[in-house]
Amino acid sequence: MDAVAAQLDYPLSGPATERTPMQCRRSVERATSNQDQERHLMSQSLPHVFRGRARQVCVLGSTEPASPAYELAGAAGELLARLGITWVSGCGSPATRVAAERALSAGGLVVSVVPSDDINLQDLPCSVLIPCGMGDARNLLMALAGDACLVIGGRAGTISEVCLAWLHHRPLLPLTGCGGWSERLEQNPPDERGNSRILAWASIDELEGKLRELGLVGGTD
Repeated sequence: MDAVAAQLDYPLSGPATERTPMQCRRSVERATSNQDQERHLMSQSLPHVFRGRARQVCVLGSTEPASPAYELAGAAGELLARLGITWVSGCGSPATRVAAERALSAGGLVVSVVPSDDINLQDLPCSVLIPCGMGDARNLLMALAGDACLVIGGRAGTISEVCLAWLHHRPLLPLTGCGGWSERLEQNPPDERGNSRILAWASIDELEGKLRELGLVGGTD
């Protein structure tokens, strides 16, 4: 009511002889109309301020430096940055670290979810650091943090994250042709339920095509 009163030709308080009922009604109608116009203008400008959440992809896995999978991990980081996709990573293995480094170098946004509770961790290639303090339970956060999960090589920890992503219906993008556990994922999913799509890739062009197939390129929520 105060907002309406501020736009009236005269205050709402005061002797009743200062205004007629018709004057009161017209003044309130003008004030309400002004407020409606302001709300409309704000609604028109909101899309320019908030465009929705950017798509995000979580990278899971491990591989040795200088291997073909390592090089593809770095190239994948650059690709996602170029496509405007947020990169979610633990940055704990050579593969996930190089992907994060290359994404940052390409101007991308990198979120790192780490097992410890230390907010002062140094030398992590990330834009945002999330110290969950949950140890290996961090794997669930990693599985849920992406619209899809990129899988590169991997060992036992990766298997755990992939199974959790599968249970929670996250699409999986395993790298093939370079060895490691991701090599077998398309033909040997975690179980028979078909919870998630599994879209394998063996090159950066194929990866971009799979991301587009999932609707992760050029879109926001």
